[in-house]
Amino acid sequence: MNIIGTKIVDWHKQIDRDLPWKQTDDPYFIWLSEIILQQTRVQQGLPYYLKFIKQYPSVHDLANANQEEVFKTWEGLGYYSRARNLHKTAKYINGTLNGKFPNNYDDLLKLSGIGPYTAAAISSFAFDEDRAVLDGNVFRVLSRIYDIDIDILSSKGKKAFAELANSTMVQGKSAIYNQAIMDFGALQCVPANPNCMFCPLQANCLAFANGTVLKRPVKKKSRPKRNRFFHFLITASDENSEYEPKILIERRESKDIWQGLYQFPLLETNNHKAPSRTSWEELIGQKLDLIETSHEEFKQTLSHQYIHAYFHRASLQTTENTLQINDSSSLYEDNSKMSTFQFATATTISNFSFPRVIREYLKCTLYN
Repeated sequence: MNIIGTKIVDWHKQIDRDLPWKQTDDPYFIWLSEIILQQTRVQQGLPYYLKFIKQYPSVHDLANANQEEVFKTWEGLGYYSRARNLHKTAKYINGTLNGKFPNNYDDLLKLSGIGPYTAAAISSFAFDEDRAVLDGNVFRVLSRIYDIDIDILSSKGKKAFAELANSTMVQGKSAIYNQAIMDFGALQCVPANPNCMFCPLQANCLAFANGTVLKRPVKKKSRPKRNRFFHFLITASDENSEYEPKILIERRESKDIWQGLYQFPLLETNNHKAPSRTSWEELIGQKLDLIETSHEEFKQTLSHQYIHAYFHRASLQTTENTLQINDSSSLYEDNSKMSTFQFATATTISNFSFPRVIREYLKCTLYN
């Protein structure tokens, strides 16, 4: 019997966190929780999980929702490719697989948005398959216990840790062990200032013995983040009209960040300087009556880039529901562009899903 795995399971019996996805073996709910919790802390993810299971109590309900509705439910979690794959996989399971999840690791791994970690989690928690999970917490715990000086992001590291995780796992109790080691990393063997003096694995921890706890795990340095400057145009139809002013928005369809989310007409430049009136008029295809340039910056940090956003205001006379875009005016990095703009109002704009940086702007202006 593996002494390390057994000690982790014994530790877990004393502190087991009462979380809703731990109380079920339904693969739908387990899958939902794992996708939501990727790159998301439990405290932030829990309200979203509860919202999703209330709005979509089955994979059938999620599959039959439209993507914009799913995005709106997801709004605020970031990494929208997760939501896109969540919806795509729900439709596949509901349609092609008659609503039944694959019951093993290898077949789960074939589904969109499900990688080795998620497949292992679902197969062990829902189907009792002996598969060890490997998330950030598990990498950290194992790298410290065995004092491993290998980059966890390298091919060599991933292979070595996968083998180690499976050898450390308590056979026949994979669900219990997997939950225990993830919680151990989240609560005991934390990234900074771990409580080593009162750790049940202190005597087994080679990193503690060698004084390398804070040097584990080893990660290669990520590439420097690049800066991107987004200039958004807030337009409105004639404000003297008896009707509520209409605001131009568009859906991002290019293969870039925020695909499928909405935004205001956008020109991306290489610095903070605002585009000219002519550039805006070429973008939307008509004259602007008034333009107000703003130098107030809204920021959003993504995995590999910093977004610097500026919001400029203009008024226009059109009352058309749709405006055609002049593709040649596009300044998008990949030179692809949405096909149309559409109008929203201050009342209806909250129905659309926007990137966080735009939501922050709306909180300061239109929603107040």
